[in-house]
Order: sequence, then structure tokens, then C-alpha cells
Amino acid sequence: MKIAKSLVQIGYLYILLFVGNSIARILHLPIPGSIIGLVLLFLLLQFHIIKLEWIELGAGLLLSELLLFFIPSAIGVIDYDALFGVQGMKVVLVIVVSAIVVMLVTGYTAQWLEQRKKSDTA
Repeated sequence: MKIAKSLVQIGYLYILLFVGNSIARILHLPIPGSIIGLVLLFLLLQFHIIKLEWIELGAGLLLSELLLFFIPSAIGVIDYDALFGVQGMKVVLVIVVSAIVVMLVTGYTAQWLEQRKKSDTA
């Protein structure tokens, strides 16, 4: 039953992706349809048009398997030999530095919010 419910919920998310892609194509927007679909999902959730329970299980399943969605693109990079030379090292350096910056900013922001929350309750 849980698998069927997950598949139905993934279907709901796919419908939003399809709607977002259709909007982007019909209106000739420079924004990817997947982003438009995510914005639609956000708005539908914010205005309580759909309930979180209607997509929570399916979204959780997709998020838990997210790494599998990046494997094809990672394998596709192998076709570009020049990427593994000097340019490749630059790309790896940018990825590592940006990941460290994101972790630091996230950590400091979380600490700041926690301290602010403690000072507001005190």
C-alpha cells in the first residue's frame, strides 16, 4: 500500500512538472519548466490548495534516492577529456570552495538563529 501511495504522489509531482514545462513552452519563458513547477507546488502548499500529506511520501522517496539522479550526468562528464585537465582542476576547486562556503554560511546562520531564538524566549 505504501508503494502504491508513493507512486501516486510521485505522479502528482510529475503532473506539476508537466504543467510547469507546458507553461514555460507556451509562454516562451527563459525559466526551466521544472522551476515553474516547483514554484507552483510551493504556492499550492502555501495557500493550502493541496495538503502536504498528499505529496510527502512520494517527495521523501525521491529525495532519498536523489543521488541516483546525478549518476547519468556524472557519467556524461567522462566524455569530455579536456574537463579533466587544467580546466577540470579549476572546476573541482570551485565546487569544493563553494561547498565549504555553503556549509559555513549555513552553520553560522543556524547558530545565529538559535541564539536569537534563545534570547527571544529569555
